Amino acid sequence: MKRQSVTEILRQADETLFSFEVLPPLKGKSIDQIYKTIDRLLPFHPAFIEVTTHRSDYSYREVMPGQYVRIEDRLRPGTVAVSCAIKQKYNVPVVPHIICSGNTRQETENELIDLAFFDIFDLLVLRGDKSKADNRFIPKEGGWSYASELCCQINEFNSGRLLFGDSHDMLAGGRAFSYGVAGYPEKHDEAMSPQADMDALKKKVDMGAGYIVTQMFFDNRKYFNFVERCQKAGIDIPIVPGLKPLGTLNHRTMLPRTFHIDFPDRLVGKLQRCETNDDVKKVGVEWCIRQCQELKEAKVPCLHFYTMNAAAAIESIMTEVKGGKGKV
Repeated sequence: MKRQSVTEILRQADETLFSFEVLPPLKGKSIDQIYKTIDRLLPFHPAFIEVTTHRSDYSYREVMPGQYVRIEDRLRPGTVAVSCAIKQKYNVPVVPHIICSGNTRQETENELIDLAFFDIFDLLVLRGDKSKADNRFIPKEGGWSYASELCCQINEFNSGRLLFGDSHDMLAGGRAFSYGVAGYPEKHDEAMSPQADMDALKKKVDMGAGYIVTQMFFDNRKYFNFVERCQKAGIDIPIVPGLKPLGTLNHRTMLPRTFHIDFPDRLVGKLQRCETNDDVKKVGVEWCIRQCQELKEAKVPCLHFYTMNAAAAIESIMTEVKGGKGKV
């Protein structure tokens, strides 16, 4: 029996679903921490689990006194491997991130071939971050500059075409890759204007994106306004809110700086009174619970969590939102 794609699951949902994202382990670490996160959240019946991808970056190592070589290094390898492991261990749809950043077109094609071989056909398509050494995004030689170009390559693959005019027959049984893309309620930090950002999103939707997962936000009004602007732009696919429970004092400055988001004034007031990580965690869980309750009342398609090792907090949030473990 053909398994539903995440796009189909979200479109056909008659109640708010639950999903979350995991990070591949740091190089040299085992997958056990991911399994512990999934085991803890599995009782809440996730509709899907995303697996992030982190670009390779460059560092310099001294090979002899005064002589250095530049090497390519990936701190969190194995998105395809981790996705395959989760698929085999758990009966939950898995969604690996496919990114432009740090990849050539051929490397992307190789990932698609591997994923098709392992019967994984759900993707989240992203441009990815710039290199730490660059002040703007620069694609790897032979790679893509925009997520829309990556969508085009996936569409070509779905049509049976590989790079350089070759063909393939790997999509047996009528399977094809289905993908979602990212959306930014507070605007992508590199977009020249909110309208330019919306135009870029609409282009990806027109190319075949089946759903949108938003960047984290802490003011639900920004999500609702974003959904309204999408609808006015002719975007009618499911828009999944991305959520992150605050957990450390560092989050007060790191999250706004890294993800180019703002905290609402009421939350800022609460965070300014926090003196310990536990204080922030308490505020973060309570705030996220209220966010989820309001979003659920608005009948959003899914509540999607960026775990970042916060499985315990998410467990507390979902227990409160669901009124116990079970369906929302």
